[in-house]
Amino acid sequence: MTDVSSLLPLAPVAIPAVAIPVIYALAARPNLREGVTLLAAVATLGVVSVMANADVTHVTPLGSVAGVDITLRADAAGLLFALLAATLWLLTSIYSVGYTRGLGEHNQTRYFAAFAGSIAATMGVAFAANLFTLFVFYELLTLATYPLVVHAGTTEARAAGRTYLAYTLGGGVLVLGGVVLVAVLTGTVAFTPGGIAGIATVDPTLAQVAFGLLAVGFGVKTALVPLHGWLPTAMVAPTPVSGLLHAVAVVKSGVFALSRTVLYVFGPEATWELGVGLPLALAAAATMVIAGVIGIRQDNLKRGLAYSTISQLSYIALGLAIATPVAVFGALLHVVAHAFMKITLFLAAGVIYVETGEKYVSDMAGVGRRLPLTMTAFAVAAAGLVGFPLVAGFVSKFHLVLGAAGGPEPWLVAAYLLAGLLKLLYFWPIVYVAFFGERGSETPESRHAFAPPHATDGGYADGLRWERPGFGSEASPFVLVPVLCTVAAAVLLGVVPTSLPFWALAEAVVAEVFA
Repeated sequence: MTDVSSLLPLAPVAIPAVAIPVIYALAARPNLREGVTLLAAVATLGVVSVMANADVTHVTPLGSVAGVDITLRADAAGLLFALLAATLWLLTSIYSVGYTRGLGEHNQTRYFAAFAGSIAATMGVAFAANLFTLFVFYELLTLATYPLVVHAGTTEARAAGRTYLAYTLGGGVLVLGGVVLVAVLTGTVAFTPGGIAGIATVDPTLAQVAFGLLAVGFGVKTALVPLHGWLPTAMVAPTPVSGLLHAVAVVKSGVFALSRTVLYVFGPEATWELGVGLPLALAAAATMVIAGVIGIRQDNLKRGLAYSTISQLSYIALGLAIATPVAVFGALLHVVAHAFMKITLFLAAGVIYVETGEKYVSDMAGVGRRLPLTMTAFAVAAAGLVGFPLVAGFVSKFHLVLGAAGGPEPWLVAAYLLAGLLKLLYFWPIVYVAFFGERGSETPESRHAFAPPHATDGGYADGLRWERPGFGSEASPFVLVPVLCTVAAAVLLGVVPTSLPFWALAEAVVAEVFA
């Protein structure tokens, strides 16, 4: 498509950024404050949708630093990521209203402002036209999400925040080194479909080093083992934060940046010519299995979901490393599929917590009978992550397995199959105990005391389970409707995968990268 100069790529960055001071100004008027959040989310989604349906590519030059351009460009890859993040920001904002008010969360103004800042940075990551612009917004995303990680204000939350910064800022230093090295080797840091010409031949050794710096740096937010330690720790954040930032914005920014590295900086052919494709594939395959094994042992529901995320992100990383058209197509589809399925699981976990106070799998006996719609949504999303048909995860994983089978190392299919089995072993006991477990079978030792205020996810000081005043038999519509919407989208993408724009955008990426 033809590039045209336009302010449209800047708008999804500017709208949530402008919303931040307005949200703070309305701190004493929560209804208006939340109204601004929802209005900004709708406007952001609207602008991204306009660009996704345009027949031109919109470009916004923002100036330069030390001779390196800072530019936003709404190509197919960026639009896929931005459309996903904008859609889920709107749904999660609705959910957040019910969640924060249902639990009486403190510092709600800071919470919504930090959310807006995080989305602004995410949009910058999506539309970055070169490695340097990507690096700038990638680091801004780390800073914007830090207040959300430490939101609870407890000693545990502050420790998690320090861990988060140590990992992500350390990764950012490596990324900067990779950006500089690519610029020295090639004279450019612009994203080029299929890779920058000659990057593998100028100096193969330095090219390998540059790839390693970028892959490890972006691998932190992709949560590749052993760079994953920050993610389970960050589960002390409120559930909506875990849902959006750790199923979409933060972790997906890492895997999205990795896709830019493989597809638009080095290119699929050079990645394997340099001998760096196989090490990346091995790291991803090992992460899939190791995180799956660790996840099975987790009793804390959100922590178990965090390890599931680590494993699922490596499904995508492995598809990118294999770097065949079918594998890359499957990886891009799984970016979307995983986001809808995983955010359903996190939001459902939040409903369970708000309605029953439960956050441990061993305490969830009978929860499915108490919250049938919520747990049904949870079960459907879990089935999709395992790879059952009629849910989005089946479609993306089918392409990933086909891509691996036709790739340079066909045996990597086994990693996908083993990881899928581990997902089944993790999710089935949760679903079973929720629907068929009997609370009378619990032992005192298996019961976990209800958390004091903000010790982990938030709560009340009386230490008792409770029914929130004003909540219906299932849940407040503010928290229930987003869960049903995300699981419905996951099913729609499994039954009619071409019905939403993501399929066409993924096809467009593969077409331009592989010509």
